[in-house]
Amino acid sequence: MLLRPTTTSSILSLMTRSSTPASAVAAARLALTSGHLNNPTGSSCAFSTSATSRDMQDIKNVTVFGAGLMGAGIAQVAAHVGFKVTLCDVTDDALTNGKKIIESSIQRLAKKSPNAPPFSSENVFSNINTTTDPSRAVSEADLVVEAIVENLKVKQDLFKLLDGSAPKSCVFATNTSSLSVREIAESCSDDRRKRPQMKLVEVVKAPETAEETVEALLDVCKKMDKTAVRCTDTPGFIVNRLLVPYMFEAIKMVERGDASAADVDVAMKLGAGHPMGPLQLADFVGLDTCYHIMSGWREKVENGEDVGLSKDLVAESKMLTDLVAAGKLGRKSGEGFFKYEK
Repeated sequence: MLLRPTTTSSILSLMTRSSTPASAVAAARLALTSGHLNNPTGSSCAFSTSATSRDMQDIKNVTVFGAGLMGAGIAQVAAHVGFKVTLCDVTDDALTNGKKIIESSIQRLAKKSPNAPPFSSENVFSNINTTTDPSRAVSEADLVVEAIVENLKVKQDLFKLLDGSAPKSCVFATNTSSLSVREIAESCSDDRRKRPQMKLVEVVKAPETAEETVEALLDVCKKMDKTAVRCTDTPGFIVNRLLVPYMFEAIKMVERGDASAADVDVAMKLGAGHPMGPLQLADFVGLDTCYHIMSGWREKVENGEDVGLSKDLVAESKMLTDLVAAGKLGRKSGEGFFKYEK
C-alpha cells in the first residue's frame, strides 16, 4: 500500500488493534517487536546497488520487515526476479526460520514445474541479506515492505522509526490485510506520506498518495510477474472486504449450531466449487489474524466511522475469541477449527 504526498517521498500498499482478553495470546510477540523497535540494535551486512540519484521508477533495493510466511514469500519473489533484498526481523531465529520458508517454497516450486527452468536456491539467496537492525536495513532502501504482526500501533511504531532512517525517496509499503493505510502512515512525516504463488497484488491508494508512487509500485508488480489491482483505502480493500465476512459467517453458523465445521467446509467445496472451505481457510490465515481484523473493524463501527460496515457484520464471536485465548490459532499452532500435524 502506498503513501506519498510529494515527489520526494512515499508509502504504497501491497497487499488490529484489540484490547479484549484473547489478544493476550499475541502479547509476547507484540512485546518483542515493540521492544525491538525501541532498541533497534543488531548485526547486519546490508548491501546496495542504488545509484546516487534515485528515480521513482528505478527500484533496485527492497527491504522486507517480518520473516514469517508472507514476508519470506515477498523476499523470495523479489530476489528471484533480481532485486537486492534485505530481510529484517527481531531475532536471528526468526530470520533463520524465514530462510527455511524460502528454501521449502523453492523446492515445492521445482517439484510443481519440473519442465520449467531450474529454480536455484543459490541464485535467490545470493540476492538476500538478513539483519536484526531496522535502521541499517533501510539505509539504502528504495522500497520497504512491512509484513509484521497485524497490529496498528506496532506498524505505526515501525514506520515512525524507519521514517528517520530511510532515504527520502524510499517508498514505504504495508502488507496489511485490513488496517487503514492512511492510519498506518500517520506516524510518518508529512513529506513521507504524500504472497510467492499468489498472482495478485492489491495496490491501495490513500488520499495523500501521489500517482507517481502508484505507478512505481505497479512497475514493481509487473517485474515480479504479478497482476495488480487498484483500490481505495477501504477496510479490507477488495479481497478481504469480501472474504473476511464470508469466513465470519461460517464461524457464526458453527457457533449457532447450524452445521459442523466439517459440513460447512464440505458444502462450500462441493456446492460452490471452492478449493478450500471457509473454516479451513480461517485456520490457514490464522485465527488470531482473523480476530484482529474483525476487532479493528468493530472498533471503527463503534467509533462511528463511515466505512460501510454494519454492527451485525462485526459483532464479536465468542467461539473465535475462546479459540484464540486458548492458543488454538489454526494451522500454525496445530489446531483451530481442525487439527493439523505440526
